[in-house]
Amino acid sequence: MEAVDPNRAFLKDVKRIVIKVGTAVVTQNDGRLALGRLGALCEQIQALNSQGFEVILVSSGAVGAGRQRLKHRKLVNSMFGEVEKPHVEIDGKACAAVGQNGLMALYDTFFSQLDVTPAQLLVTDNDFKNPEFRKQLTETVISLLSLKVIPIFNENDAVSTRKAPYEDSSGIFWDNDSLAALLSLELKADLLVLLSDVDGLYSGPPSDPKSKLIHTYIKEKLENTITFGDKSRLGRGGMIAKVKAAVYASNGGIPVVITSGFSGDNIVRVLGGQKIGTLFHRDAHTWMSSKELNAREMAIAARDSSRRLQAISSEERSKILLDIADALEANEKVIINENKADINSAKDFGYETSLISRLSLKPRKVGSLANAIRVLANIEEPIGQILKRTEISDGFILEKTTSPLGVLLVIFESRPEALVQIASLAIRTGNGLLLKGGKEAKRSNAILHKIITSVIPETIGKELIGLVTSREHIPQLLKLDDLIDLVIPRGSNKLVSQIKSSTKIPVLGHADGICHVYLDKSADIEMAENIVLDSKTDYPSACNAMETLLLHKDLLQDGIADQLMKDLYAKGINIYGGPKARWLLDLPEASSLHHEYSSMSCTIEVVDDVDAAIHHINKHGSAHTDCIVTEDHKAADAFLRQVDSAVVFHNASTRFSDGFRFGLGAEVGISTSRIHARGPVGVEGLLTTRWIGRGSGQVVDSDKGVVYTHKDLTQKT
Repeated sequence: MEAVDPNRAFLKDVKRIVIKVGTAVVTQNDGRLALGRLGALCEQIQALNSQGFEVILVSSGAVGAGRQRLKHRKLVNSMFGEVEKPHVEIDGKACAAVGQNGLMALYDTFFSQLDVTPAQLLVTDNDFKNPEFRKQLTETVISLLSLKVIPIFNENDAVSTRKAPYEDSSGIFWDNDSLAALLSLELKADLLVLLSDVDGLYSGPPSDPKSKLIHTYIKEKLENTITFGDKSRLGRGGMIAKVKAAVYASNGGIPVVITSGFSGDNIVRVLGGQKIGTLFHRDAHTWMSSKELNAREMAIAARDSSRRLQAISSEERSKILLDIADALEANEKVIINENKADINSAKDFGYETSLISRLSLKPRKVGSLANAIRVLANIEEPIGQILKRTEISDGFILEKTTSPLGVLLVIFESRPEALVQIASLAIRTGNGLLLKGGKEAKRSNAILHKIITSVIPETIGKELIGLVTSREHIPQLLKLDDLIDLVIPRGSNKLVSQIKSSTKIPVLGHADGICHVYLDKSADIEMAENIVLDSKTDYPSACNAMETLLLHKDLLQDGIADQLMKDLYAKGINIYGGPKARWLLDLPEASSLHHEYSSMSCTIEVVDDVDAAIHHINKHGSAHTDCIVTEDHKAADAFLRQVDSAVVFHNASTRFSDGFRFGLGAEVGISTSRIHARGPVGVEGLLTTRWIGRGSGQVVDSDKGVVYTHKDLTQKT
């Protein structure tokens, strides 16, 4: 037995019910009337009627029943030769006229056996345009209900002037689902029950095992997120029509339940408050927690704004970025003051020096960020670029084009400049964005977000870039795989690992930045010293800073290793030794060979040759950025080919592993993933692809008439 839903407690006060039964419920697969289901329905209605409920029935099925009878009649009256002629569809209005008679005869038979009297009321949408008709309709129904008669409504398809598409701007009704919704409002019903051939509304096609039954429809949570299956096999509507009708009625204050009409007691169970089917209620949004609602609202707003952003021209998107750059420079003093307040608070709380370093907006940083945004604004338009153009067949051209991902969720720690970089990349690529920064940068992030969104045009919406201010929203956001397309964490190993284990949304990023510099025996020593010092000391807390220095064993001779350590000590670097180096160089033992210091510390280890260095990096590294310093090109080639990292350098500092330095304009982060984007992620990493085909009337027709050319036209655009 299904549990009683506390949100359905109001059902105990229901008296007047409108029940709509669909074509798929009252007819079988071959079009004949389903006598067993009709009988069970009538028994439920009789039971409710005897208990004092006022029941109004809206029944489809007349056209289907009539079509079945007319097909049989046509077959009986046809000559043998005519039977073999191609099928000619029977006029739907004739089917309705014949079928309505038979359908009502069945209802009358079933109800008579149960000592219940039914009444037939046929209506069209034009009838409801007359206020006098509506008044008379209400009076007639109330009179019938007082006599415990069951009014049975149906759209009078036999004489209806409506033609496909059935739904129009008149807003009256366009099928029996919307008729049921209209009647529930017109007759002031307490409940509308829409009987379907499935258990209720699902998150996807009911045949898909991944689809889940939705017990309560909440517009703010589910609107535009449900994938519907096929239309009704017989009627005009299907689930889309039922949802539209349910939303319409519930917005007018009439609760609605969509449930299966195949069960013999579902209506009774619904009235008992059991959690079956899908409930639509005007106040359903108030049943969500405020955290969940706010998170979903932000994601929906970002998605809607992103679609408006994609619709404008490349020049207009570029202008938004240029305006942001100007606004940042104009507010530089305010930004620096807010950042200083964050730094002072971080010091008062006793945060580590490395975090405070990442938090700080250094002198001239705002100007540098503004210039980077201007570079990004002037790059080639990234959206809609044709990557491949193919002639499928004569007159049918297919293009593979670049397209925005959709909505990004970026969770980052410490670095407020990341907010600027990520926001500018999102705007350039047409993506919506939700940002959650660390509490240590609260004031910096708030002012930067305010400045950036202040210049986004109202026609796009400031909600394009949402700033999440509470950690409590993160778990809810990570559940929104129907709205958020990519999560990008920028922070500690712990942060990234927690996010990866908490969401079904694809995650792009890296957990660790354990970067290596390997000095081969043929390395130019002066060059090696410069690269090692720059890799470690230029920005020790950066994810691309050197954490492990690998030395070829021959470099321990002639004092080269000692000189390198002196240089590092002189810069204030603490050095720890791996299993070999701790003994050979008399160093304190490193806690692990897989360790990211993010501070003024590093590990040194000694290896036998380039192959040993490659093995060490692939075993203990994080696949972020690794470098070889050597004059031996054979060794360099082996290193570049075999080190399995996102970025691999020969004779260059690991600090070059950066979106801006790579010429990407900015970066949203660095990815060590093997799919989608890898390494510094700029504009291209925030795009996906889609296919656009332009034909001239081609049809497949089992490939009988198609001559496939598959001609590559990419170079001819």
